[in-house]
Amino acid sequence: MNAIVALCHFCELHGPRTLFCTEVLHSPLPQGASSGDISGQNEQAEEEEGGIQMSSRIRSHSPAEGASADSSSPGPKKSDMCEASGCRSLAGGHPGYVSHDKETSIKYVSHQHPNHPQLFSIVRQACVRSLSCEVCPGREGPIFFGDEQHGFVFSHTFFIKDSLARGFQRWYSIITIMMDRIYLINSWPFLLGKIRGIIDELQGKALKVFEAEQYGCPQRAQRMNTAFTPFLHQRNGNAARSLTSLTNDENLWACLHTSFAWLLKACGSRLTEKLLEGAPTEDTLVQMEKLADLKEESEGWDGSEEEEKPSSQPDVVEGQELSKCSPETSLMPDCNSWNIAHRRLSVFRSLRHMRQVLGASAFRMLAWHVLMGNQVIWKARDMDLVQSAFDVLQTMLPVGCVRIISYSDQYEEAYRCNFLGLSPHVEIPSHILASEFAVLVEVRTATRSTLYPTLCDDEQSLNKYEFVVTSGSPVAADRVGPTILNKIEAALTNQNLSVDVVDQCLVCLKEEWMNKVKVLFKFTKVDSRPKEDTQKLLSILGAAEEDNVKLLKFWMTGLSKTYKSHLMSTVRSPTSSESRN
Repeated sequence: MNAIVALCHFCELHGPRTLFCTEVLHSPLPQGASSGDISGQNEQAEEEEGGIQMSSRIRSHSPAEGASADSSSPGPKKSDMCEASGCRSLAGGHPGYVSHDKETSIKYVSHQHPNHPQLFSIVRQACVRSLSCEVCPGREGPIFFGDEQHGFVFSHTFFIKDSLARGFQRWYSIITIMMDRIYLINSWPFLLGKIRGIIDELQGKALKVFEAEQYGCPQRAQRMNTAFTPFLHQRNGNAARSLTSLTNDENLWACLHTSFAWLLKACGSRLTEKLLEGAPTEDTLVQMEKLADLKEESEGWDGSEEEEKPSSQPDVVEGQELSKCSPETSLMPDCNSWNIAHRRLSVFRSLRHMRQVLGASAFRMLAWHVLMGNQVIWKARDMDLVQSAFDVLQTMLPVGCVRIISYSDQYEEAYRCNFLGLSPHVEIPSHILASEFAVLVEVRTATRSTLYPTLCDDEQSLNKYEFVVTSGSPVAADRVGPTILNKIEAALTNQNLSVDVVDQCLVCLKEEWMNKVKVLFKFTKVDSRPKEDTQKLLSILGAAEEDNVKLLKFWMTGLSKTYKSHLMSTVRSPTSSESRN
């Protein structure tokens, strides 16, 4: 993150002053802080804070060496600095602190003032504004200000206890300066929490020193007993004590360097940019709408509504899976981690895995009913197995077309769910078993120890089960079926494609057919075209077959409300009206 973090102080003699600042350098270090001209004491340390490791060099020079270095510095003149180091953080000649980020090869440099004249001017102006005119109510707290020319500033002002100061406290601020306004605003919660932690630590150390000094020599009573003299002359030497003496911490600036460098590193890593090509998918829009509906619903719930809700009624949310346990399993303790660890093998992991277990013909029948929107019923004792089957099967459908009751102790009508999990003892109405709009998968205990000898070790975990797929309308093997089903089977049978590649193929196929659904919806529901024109359109789309038409009509129910309302609100152009007439 290209930003500067600085600690500022309001001196009673010289006004706002920058005490310490940390900046990011992507280029070689300035000459004053380069690692090639180090003379004196070098110390290599490994610093780690929040999982970030940086190699730091803390360098110091003698005052004689620093005299020549200060002469070319863009900072304030020596005559403008307090003699008691109140306006100074590092001793004369101290080149500052440098941290090397090994991951990105970026250097974080800390010193009293930026070496670049333009950066010095920007930091200086931000310091003055943060401690003079840009102040929040109560003087302590965060505030945001800035412009395009001088950068944007996040400033947090605070007080440090000082027994020798007027009002027994001194005024400081920590500022973060960058040119990206949006990035800085989005980082407000993060910066506020971390900077507040630094301030609390400084104030805590200063409070201990203040209380110790007050206990040894109470200043309030001494001042009341002292004859009145002009304030500045009375307290000439003590008007600006250094922050290290106020906190009694000789390593204060090294610690601040570590904190500021980590702050810049962490704040720059928490937000990333992603390139999105085109509009969001329909699945994304539907998921966003479902989350918004759930949030509104949860906010509207109260105790009375929960009491009126029947306890035996399964919970159904369109596009979201909610499990309903049977009475005997509801008595088990909540041990999700234990269940996952011990039942992970007895589940379906992908469509290819399911096809290998069920067999090609049974899987084709099941997939056909799923794509057509018919009700898919699974009867089994293992709830995890049923849930994994629904997780796998729903990947063939748009999110808006999925309505799941994972497990229930009674049959639910098709309008409530197109995926229904039942316990083995539940009776299904006879007209449902004979219906062409439903398919039943019964999971039974296998009669032989090795039911699928051709499967590998991973698939043999389901050998203890026998899967029987029945329907009132079995799909003939020679039937063409919907185009997307044939493409899905082609991808599943291609062993050169990994499971991840097959998943991406499914995403692309669903988007392709959802685009056809959108065209058909606009053509029939919005424009109200005649059947002859609709048939011509289906031929152009390559979906004139009966199964393809049924699939498009079912998938039309999965369109997002946002897209539907957008199309309904559009007005047809006059040219289209004239062409129809």
